[in-house]
Amino acid sequence: MSINTFFWFESAAEEAATLYTALVPNSRITDVARDSAGVAFVVSVELDGQSVTLMNGGAGHPLTDAASLQVVVETQEEIDRLWDALTEGGAPAPCGWLTDRFGLSWQVTPAVLPTLMSGANPAKTIAVGTALRGMSKLDIKTLQDAYDNA
Repeated sequence: MSINTFFWFESAAEEAATLYTALVPNSRITDVARDSAGVAFVVSVELDGQSVTLMNGGAGHPLTDAASLQVVVETQEEIDRLWDALTEGGAPAPCGWLTDRFGLSWQVTPAVLPTLMSGANPAKTIAVGTALRGMSKLDIKTLQDAYDNA
Protein backbone atom coordinates (compact mmCIF):
# COMPACT_ATOMS: atom_id res chain seq x y z
CA MET A 1 0.00 0.00 0.00
CA SER A 2 1.10 3.57 -0.56
CA ILE A 3 -0.49 6.97 -0.10
CA ASN A 4 0.07 9.72 -2.62
CA THR A 5 -1.02 13.35 -2.66
CA PHE A 6 -3.06 14.13 -5.79
CA PHE A 7 -3.98 17.61 -7.08
CA TRP A 8 -6.35 18.45 -9.92
CA PHE A 9 -5.18 21.37 -12.07
CA GLU A 10 -7.17 22.94 -14.84
CA SER A 11 -4.36 22.84 -17.42
CA ALA A 12 -0.93 23.73 -15.97
CA ALA A 13 0.16 20.51 -14.23
CA GLU A 14 3.41 20.12 -16.16
CA GLU A 15 4.36 23.78 -15.75
CA ALA A 16 3.60 23.56 -12.03
CA ALA A 17 5.64 20.35 -11.70
CA THR A 18 8.60 22.02 -13.39
CA LEU A 19 8.45 24.96 -10.97
CA TYR A 20 7.95 22.84 -7.86
CA THR A 21 10.81 20.46 -8.66
CA ALA A 22 13.10 23.44 -9.35
CA LEU A 23 12.23 25.08 -6.01
CA VAL A 24 12.23 22.10 -3.64
CA PRO A 25 15.64 20.44 -3.19
CA ASN A 26 15.88 16.70 -3.87
CA SER A 27 12.90 16.78 -6.22
CA ARG A 28 12.22 15.46 -9.70
CA ILE A 29 9.53 14.72 -12.24
CA THR A 30 9.21 10.94 -12.30
CA ASP A 31 6.65 10.44 -15.07
CA VAL A 32 4.47 12.35 -17.52
CA ALA A 33 1.46 10.64 -19.10
CA ARG A 34 0.39 12.48 -22.23
CA ASP A 35 -2.81 12.45 -24.24
CA SER A 36 -2.93 11.68 -27.97
CA ALA A 37 -2.04 15.32 -28.77
CA GLY A 38 1.09 15.10 -26.63
CA VAL A 39 -0.28 17.32 -23.87
CA ALA A 40 0.53 16.32 -20.30
CA PHE A 41 -2.43 14.71 -18.58
CA VAL A 42 -0.89 13.28 -15.39
CA VAL A 43 2.48 14.40 -14.02
CA SER A 44 4.11 12.45 -11.19
CA VAL A 45 6.73 14.16 -9.06
CA GLU A 46 8.78 13.54 -5.97
CA LEU A 47 9.12 16.65 -3.82
CA ASP A 48 11.96 15.91 -1.40
CA GLY A 49 10.94 12.26 -1.40
CA GLN A 50 7.17 12.83 -1.17
CA SER A 51 5.11 11.50 -4.07
CA VAL A 52 2.71 14.03 -5.55
CA THR A 53 0.57 13.64 -8.65
CA LEU A 54 -0.66 16.61 -10.66
CA MET A 55 -3.42 16.10 -13.19
CA ASN A 56 -4.77 18.36 -15.91
CA GLY A 57 -8.42 17.60 -15.36
CA GLY A 58 -9.97 20.72 -16.83
CA ALA A 59 -12.20 23.28 -15.19
CA GLY A 60 -14.79 22.47 -12.58
CA HIS A 61 -12.68 21.38 -9.63
CA PRO A 62 -10.57 24.36 -8.55
CA LEU A 63 -7.78 24.02 -6.03
CA THR A 64 -8.59 25.52 -2.63
CA ASP A 65 -6.72 26.26 0.58
CA ALA A 66 -8.50 23.29 2.14
CA ALA A 67 -5.48 21.27 0.98
CA SER A 68 -1.93 22.57 0.92
CA LEU A 69 1.66 21.48 0.73
CA GLN A 70 3.68 22.34 3.81
CA VAL A 71 7.38 23.02 3.42
CA VAL A 72 9.35 23.05 6.68
CA VAL A 73 12.69 24.83 6.41
CA GLU A 74 15.56 25.64 8.75
CA THR A 75 16.44 29.23 7.83
CA GLN A 76 14.86 32.58 7.10
CA GLU A 77 16.73 32.61 3.79
CA GLU A 78 14.85 29.46 2.73
CA ILE A 79 11.54 30.97 3.84
CA ASP A 80 12.30 34.12 1.84
CA ARG A 81 13.44 32.20 -1.26
CA LEU A 82 10.40 29.93 -1.38
CA TRP A 83 7.98 32.68 -0.43
CA ASP A 84 9.22 35.02 -3.15
CA ALA A 85 9.14 32.32 -5.83
CA LEU A 86 5.76 30.85 -4.89
CA THR A 87 3.94 34.17 -4.43
CA GLU A 88 5.13 35.45 -7.81
CA GLY A 89 1.84 35.59 -9.68
CA GLY A 90 0.12 34.15 -6.61
CA ALA A 91 -1.01 35.68 -3.33
CA PRO A 92 0.17 35.75 0.28
CA ALA A 93 -2.17 34.56 2.99
CA PRO A 94 -2.05 34.67 6.80
CA CYS A 95 0.22 32.62 9.07
CA GLY A 96 2.71 31.34 6.51
CA TRP A 97 0.16 30.26 3.91
CA LEU A 98 0.23 31.40 0.30
CA THR A 99 -1.39 30.51 -2.99
CA ASP A 100 0.90 30.08 -5.98
CA ARG A 101 0.10 31.24 -9.52
CA PHE A 102 -1.52 27.89 -10.29
CA GLY A 103 -3.91 28.12 -7.34
CA LEU A 104 -2.17 25.56 -5.11
CA SER A 105 -1.88 26.51 -1.43
CA TRP A 106 1.40 26.15 0.44
CA GLN A 107 2.56 26.64 4.01
CA VAL A 108 6.17 27.78 4.32
CA THR A 109 7.11 27.31 7.96
CA PRO A 110 10.29 27.26 10.02
CA ALA A 111 11.32 23.98 11.64
CA VAL A 112 11.53 25.74 15.01
CA LEU A 113 7.82 26.67 15.03
CA PRO A 114 6.50 23.53 16.81
CA THR A 115 9.04 24.06 19.58
CA LEU A 116 8.01 27.70 19.96
CA MET A 117 4.31 26.77 19.96
CA SER A 118 4.58 24.19 22.73
CA GLY A 119 6.11 23.91 26.14
CA ALA A 120 5.37 24.35 29.78
CA ASN A 121 4.99 28.14 29.70
CA PRO A 122 1.59 29.09 28.22
CA ALA A 123 2.53 32.78 28.11
CA LYS A 124 5.31 31.98 25.63
CA THR A 125 2.98 29.90 23.46
CA ILE A 126 0.36 32.67 23.47
CA ALA A 127 2.98 35.28 22.56
CA VAL A 128 4.21 33.21 19.62
CA GLY A 129 0.64 32.53 18.45
CA THR A 130 -0.17 36.24 18.61
CA ALA A 131 2.94 37.11 16.60
CA LEU A 132 2.17 34.33 14.11
CA ARG A 133 -1.37 35.58 13.50
CA GLY A 134 -0.01 39.03 12.63
CA MET A 135 2.22 37.70 9.83
CA SER A 136 1.81 36.55 6.31
CA LYS A 137 5.37 35.41 5.48
CA LEU A 138 6.79 34.01 8.70
CA ASP A 139 9.77 35.70 10.31
CA ILE A 140 11.82 33.41 12.53
CA LYS A 141 13.44 36.25 14.52
CA THR A 142 10.09 37.84 15.32
CA LEU A 143 8.66 34.49 16.43
CA GLN A 144 11.74 33.73 18.54
CA ASP A 145 11.66 37.24 20.07
CA ALA A 146 7.98 36.77 20.99
CA TYR A 147 8.88 33.51 22.73
CA ASP A 148 11.97 34.88 24.48
CA ASN A 149 10.29 38.08 25.68
CA ALA A 150 7.09 36.51 27.01
